[in-house]
This record gives sequence, structure tokens and C-alpha cells, in this order.
Amino acid sequence: MAVTSQSAKPSGNDSVISVRHLAKEFHLGANLFSKKREQVVSAVADVSFDVERGRTLGIVGESGCGKSTTARCILRLVEPTSGEIHYRKLSPTDQTVEEIDLGQASESELRKLRSDLQIVFQDPVASFNPRMTVGASVGEPLVVNTDLTRDECEERTQELLALVGLESGYSQRYPHELSGGQRQRIGVARALALNPSFIVCDEPVSALDVSIQAQVLNLLSELQEELALTYLFISHDLAVVRQICDEVAVMYLGKIVEQAHVEKLFSEPTHPYTHALLSAAPVADPNKQRKRRRILLEGDVPSPINPPPGCRFQSRCETGRSHDLCRDVEPPLTDNGEGHLVACHFPEVKSVI
Repeated sequence: MAVTSQSAKPSGNDSVISVRHLAKEFHLGANLFSKKREQVVSAVADVSFDVERGRTLGIVGESGCGKSTTARCILRLVEPTSGEIHYRKLSPTDQTVEEIDLGQASESELRKLRSDLQIVFQDPVASFNPRMTVGASVGEPLVVNTDLTRDECEERTQELLALVGLESGYSQRYPHELSGGQRQRIGVARALALNPSFIVCDEPVSALDVSIQAQVLNLLSELQEELALTYLFISHDLAVVRQICDEVAVMYLGKIVEQAHVEKLFSEPTHPYTHALLSAAPVADPNKQRKRRRILLEGDVPSPINPPPGCRFQSRCETGRSHDLCRDVEPPLTDNGEGHLVACHFPEVKSVI
């Protein structure tokens, strides 16, 4: 296995996943009729971040910004074009850390790591085989990856159902017989089957009613505390991110433009794109809502096939459109203090919520 190092017992805030300069490009074939050359879609461009052990990092942004592609590259469900992905596996016996280069791991090595790295998909309907019962779907990882007997698999399946708040009778049902919230609970149970340490939650509540969303989010929080889980949480819903995440990274057109502790980002956003996102999110207090100013962005999101030079947000930013620096020079992701990262030549703190 691609092991890069081994260290002593880690500190309390060590990272489970470290991503450095991750990039993913999709190549579109040439159009025979229009005689266009092959085009390249830059879905993820030079993304770097750490996910600390036992915490939740949220990635937010508009549809198509590269959130899900980033998550799938980390798990090697999608092959990254370039970059480094390191997983720090904590030994349950002596608490030492084994650092594994996921980007260089072979298929057989990745198969062994699947028990540690799991995913809860966005669509609980499409992620299940409609011809398999709930019990069979939850127990399948145990059958494939462990040496448990049939009775032991059945017992473990019942434990997993109880863990996510479902009665044992649900094991004999089929996915279409369950509600959306129940199906997503089954998805969580299946992800927990092999005792993972890291779980990607790819918009797990976006297809659910608001009341059901709260139940699933509470379940994820309880499981994180009980099982010492680490989450990478993908979402476009800022209210959901604020409830469950410890840290938030904002993506725009394949790049992280701002990253900070969740309360810091919501109270003191500095990137103009973050300002616009937060201004669009309603608040529960009617008095505060009336006083807020909605920031409307002009123009459309540039094409990832041909992103603009310099700052990728400059064509929709009031400041960017008037400064040559924004149009010509891409701003680096820099620390403005206390771990608050921003990629902007002219960052400005605004209170928008």
C-alpha cells in the first residue's frame, strides 16, 4: 500500500484527509459537424484543504461549482487529473497514525480502504437496488468485505438499523415502501456497516422535507459524537451547513474562494461571492430580514470550459470589473488571520446575516 509515513499519537486537531492542489478535468470530444477541437472542462482547479479528525468540513456553492466532483475524487470514485490526497489512518490499538497516499493507491489497495472511507449519496432512491430488501442492502458490505457468518451479518444489520432509529421489521421491506427520510437513514446505516472513520455526505438532505432534514441532521450529529466520525459535508443549503458543520469552504467555478470556521464565515464573510450567497439566505427574525440588503449578482457563471483570466469571479464582482489586478492576476487563497482563508485582492468584511 502507498504508505508515506508513520507518526506517534496525533494531537487532538490532526487531519484525517489532506488534499493538496487537486484538479479534475473532463475532456469533451471534438464536434464532427462544427469541426471544433476537443474541449476541456475544468471542474476542479487547484483545491487544497484538510478535514480534521472528529469534525465536519462543509463545502458550499452553486450547482456545477465542483463540490461533488471534489468529494468523489477524494474517494477515487472519480479519478483526479492531478493533485495529492492523503488519508491518515488511526490505529485503534496503539493510536499511531499511518499516512496513505490515496492518489497512488491501486484498485486492490483501495478496496481494502473502502471500509474506512464511505459515502452517503444525495438520492436515496437511485443509490439502492430496488430488487433488494433493506436488510440485504445494508448487509451487502458485510457479505462482500468480511468473514462474518450469515447469522452474524443478520445480527449486525439489525444493530445498524437500530443505530439509525429504525425497527427490525424494516429489514424485510423494499426501498419503494419507505419514505424519503427512512431511505436516507438506510443509506446512513449502510455507510456505517464497516465502521468507517471518514464519511462523505453528498447533499444527503437536499431531497427531503425541512422537518425530515432536521431529523437526519440530528442523527448525523449524534452518530458523529458516538462513533468519532469525520464528515465532509456537501451542500448548497447554507442553513443546513450552519447547523452541522464546524468549518466551511465556499467554492466558485472549481476553486475555493473562502474558508473559515462556520460562525466566523457567517458573521464576517470577506469574499464578495460569499456576501452574495449569505444575503440570499433568509433569517428567522423578521426584523433582521427587513433590514438586510439582498446582493444581486450580474451576469452568468462563466463556462468552466473557458474560465476568465485572473480572478474567476471578476466578471460578476463590482470591484473586479473595475480593477486590472482582478482581471489579470488570480488571487491566491491566503490567511487573513485565525485560519480565515480568502482568495480576493480586495477582501471586505460585511455583516449580511
